[in-house]
Amino acid sequence: MPPLDADERASLESWLDFYRATLAQKCDGLTDGQLREAAVPPSPLTLLGVVRHMAEVERSWFRRVLAEEDAPPIFAAEGTSAHDGGFEFDADATGEQAVSCWRAEIARAEDNCAARGLDHTSSFHGGQVTLRWIYQHMIGEYARHCGHADLLRERIDGRTGV
Repeated sequence: MPPLDADERASLESWLDFYRATLAQKCDGLTDGQLREAAVPPSPLTLLGVVRHMAEVERSWFRRVLAEEDAPPIFAAEGTSAHDGGFEFDADATGEQAVSCWRAEIARAEDNCAARGLDHTSSFHGGQVTLRWIYQHMIGEYARHCGHADLLRERIDGRTGV
């Protein structure tokens, strides 16, 4: 649970960490087969896809946008954008690989954020975006996908809650 009385930066970082931990918890203890289980037809959404997608999202916002790094997509399938990357995967994709990649992107994100203030701006679509905005966007992105993950996990083995 994020602190109830933290300053703005600590609040933003704590909420982002909370949702990162929630996604990890939704995947804990599952086999690769379970991580590959789709939601409900016709949706192909899986926990494995969500984790891979969030690795791609971490990379996009905290490396490409914030740090202005040349960081190519990790999982973008041919014909899809980096924004949609990760949801589709080959038969050899594993949960261990996905989680390892996701955690590495989180570590890079934390390093990139530590060196910048909330008002730091980066170029984005012809304008400027602040680190504050990126944090808020990422919290929303994680909250949405943690909702998906909660439903996926409940369908797999009945487990609910944080």
